[in-house]
Amino acid sequence: MNDVSNLRLSEILTHLGEDREHYFHAVSPPVIQTSNFVFPNLPAFREAFSDELEHHVYTRGNNPTVAILRKKLAALEGTEDAFVFSSGAGAVAAAVISNVKAGDHIVCQQSPYSWTTALLTKFLPRFGVEHTFVDGTDIRNIKAAIKPNTRVLYLESPNTMTFECQDLAACATLARQHGLVTIIDNSYCSPLYQNPAAFGIDIVVHSGTKYLNGHSDVVVGVLCASKAMVKKIFESELMTLGGILGPHDAALVIRGLRTLPLRLQRSDESAKWLIEKLESHPKVERIWYPFHHRFPQLELAKRQMRGCGGLFSVQFKTDTMEKMEAFVHRLERFLMAVSWGGHESLIIPTIGFYNVPGRATNPPIPWTFARFYIGLEDPAWLWEDLEQAMEAL
Repeated sequence: MNDVSNLRLSEILTHLGEDREHYFHAVSPPVIQTSNFVFPNLPAFREAFSDELEHHVYTRGNNPTVAILRKKLAALEGTEDAFVFSSGAGAVAAAVISNVKAGDHIVCQQSPYSWTTALLTKFLPRFGVEHTFVDGTDIRNIKAAIKPNTRVLYLESPNTMTFECQDLAACATLARQHGLVTIIDNSYCSPLYQNPAAFGIDIVVHSGTKYLNGHSDVVVGVLCASKAMVKKIFESELMTLGGILGPHDAALVIRGLRTLPLRLQRSDESAKWLIEKLESHPKVERIWYPFHHRFPQLELAKRQMRGCGGLFSVQFKTDTMEKMEAFVHRLERFLMAVSWGGHESLIIPTIGFYNVPGRATNPPIPWTFARFYIGLEDPAWLWEDLEQAMEAL
């Protein structure tokens, strides 16, 4: 496992890629807010166009501020290179599209991120790419779904609602046997708590909007892979479709990385504290959390992951939707919002997806279910809020 030591982690987050002598010895990297770069002569012009990923030609391709962030992200994931996109969905789309063509087939673990589902079910079928969703908790299901035209195995381990895991080493071995490219969404763990490349996964993607940025003010996607894979995606999907991250946003993510270990540890410890409190409450039916003692894949989760962060889900005991809605409305210290990874604690109640105007069906997850993200607030302060709200149940 690529468990970055604390000393190496400090170097990556504080110094790696930051050549301060090139910018007046400033502590923080400058925001090179330019669209274009100039050349002193024709030889320099020709050299730059020989490799736009390594030289500065146009900020759609390579920007100095963005390049600093790329180095840090690749080092955190233990890959040769990385690239950043204007959203996590952009990173996922680039990773998948770059490795399929008309007539190809993708195997994907069931219930991935909603926009990954949209990519596979709505966008790619227009171009003749098939898919099969499988229960990825059993490697035999994945193996059975592979066809002669399968090219990609897409994983999300854990997923971000009920936290099912896939055996990454087994998936990587199976994929190599069949010549498949493996892609994983590693947003739940962040690079601090899981490094899929160490298990043989080819491409690691993140919604960097979450823990990596950590301040709920930048939307960013991350793709980590070999130099050859990053170059392939850069020269096609990135440069052609143009889903780039701007230098100002890159600087904000660099800022966020400075405190990543502190923030993630705080969220992780506070979530564990609250889970222990919730577990003994009479209005709690079940807790979903990869390191929970009743989690069915606990052994696998602990083998692959070093921590869980701040996400967990709860199924409550109540007999009417009105009581569940009253619980949600009584919460004062949890914000109702999507995403996670910032300083603020959040809730996504499944009941909010029930009886939505314009939607023909309700979700398969019960309306008594809610996902929580625990931010940086005092957990005892959050528990007070949960206790008083659960009186409504």
